[in-house]
Amino acid sequence: MAEHDNPSAPEANAQAPTTRKRPKPGERRVQILQTLAVMLEQPGAERITTAALAAKLQVSEAALYRHFASKAQMFEGLIDFIEHSVFTLVNQIAEREEPGEQKAARMVSMLLQFADKNPGMTRVMVGDALVFENERLHQRMNQFFDRIELSLRQVLRESEAVKLSSTPTVEAQVRASALVSFTQGRLHRFARSGFKKSPMEYLDASLPLFF
Repeated sequence: MAEHDNPSAPEANAQAPTTRKRPKPGERRVQILQTLAVMLEQPGAERITTAALAAKLQVSEAALYRHFASKAQMFEGLIDFIEHSVFTLVNQIAEREEPGEQKAARMVSMLLQFADKNPGMTRVMVGDALVFENERLHQRMNQFFDRIELSLRQVLRESEAVKLSSTPTVEAQVRASALVSFTQGRLHRFARSGFKKSPMEYLDASLPLFF
């Protein structure tokens, strides 16, 4: 319809909202972390700058720093998410009424499933995304895997095979260490393949080799 046939059209256009809806408190912070995680999912992605992140969000770099004091804090936010997600489930598995071997297998399977569903987080866990970033981020991920190993060691102490060993504490420690090395290897392979080699590949056949 021609404009002169609809005299009310300009008034309708004038009433249309022209300002972008302001995010709720905390919402922008979550958006920043979600966008960073998505950018990390790109195979072979280069080091992500705050300028690139801001451009992706269509905001200024200053807007990012209103929510995070530094890029390191943004990565810490992702690590917080990884730790909370994984150890909530680790604790639930540890409380199950089942043999220690099954608990350990469930923990490894759960961690690899988490990585499979969150490729960007996998790059954080293996350290690819943390190259040239603050050293404390690497230390936190090292501590993450130390905690995984401790959790595995604790449940493996309940294993019948470990109980029958002449040195059960050492036996549990060796098996937990081997499982963590296996898990980290799967995560590195997943990241290095551009997320084509699933960390879940042949998992059901692989885990019994450790028990």
